[in-house]
Amino acid sequence: MNPIVRAVNVRKSYGDFRALQGITLDVVKGEVLCVIGPSGSGKSTFLRCINQLEQISDGALWVNGELAGYRRVGNRLYELTERQVARQRLATSMVFQRFNLFPHKTALENVIEGPVQVLKRRRAEAQEEARTLLARVGLAHKCDAFPSELSGGQQQRVAIARALAMHPQLMLFDEPTSALDPELVGEVLAVMRDLASTGMTMIVVTHELGFAREVANRVVFMDQGQVIEAGPPEQVLGEPRHARTRDFISAVLA
Repeated sequence: MNPIVRAVNVRKSYGDFRALQGITLDVVKGEVLCVIGPSGSGKSTFLRCINQLEQISDGALWVNGELAGYRRVGNRLYELTERQVARQRLATSMVFQRFNLFPHKTALENVIEGPVQVLKRRRAEAQEEARTLLARVGLAHKCDAFPSELSGGQQQRVAIARALAMHPQLMLFDEPTSALDPELVGEVLAVMRDLASTGMTMIVVTHELGFAREVANRVVFMDQGQVIEAGPPEQVLGEPRHARTRDFISAVLA
């Protein structure tokens, strides 16, 4: 099976700081991959490279079968234009730590913005699907509410519905519960569990080890821009091979 994401020796530097130091990783269609690790380990940077919010410094990255950010002609690589990158980016949708909703638009208007403005879908058709998506995340009764009228958990669920409205091949979650009050975390994780059960390909950066143990097909532990350990959740979380992984898990569970 061809991977939906293939990273080969991916590196990312900011001046002298090396955020990613040779990431090689495949993610296949339908897989739920949870990425764990300490702050500053490169987890979010890797997601942003997949979504082309950051350009890699070296290596190669394929998303949905296409070389991200470049086209190859013979033995030469040519950088894609912003329009071409935007077209490639349609294969993925990303849910951020902060909800990034338009504050002056209702939940429904937030969800239809991308389909109408980017995918050029008819407004009535986009509205119908948006209502279905908001119902799917438990917010059918909040279609006309503005972000300021929603809890953090509700705003994040709107953000997930907005991401799904773009019909992505791959969903990226960058610590989607880290900005939430503890009592609101469960409602967002429940939506993500449901999404995983449908076969959506997901890469989730998270500190929620219980979620990773329950939902992930595979867990990757990153530290200092490198993949230290990868495998089934029962192995990485239950019987980690590396001392650094063991120390991190112990600290999170303490």
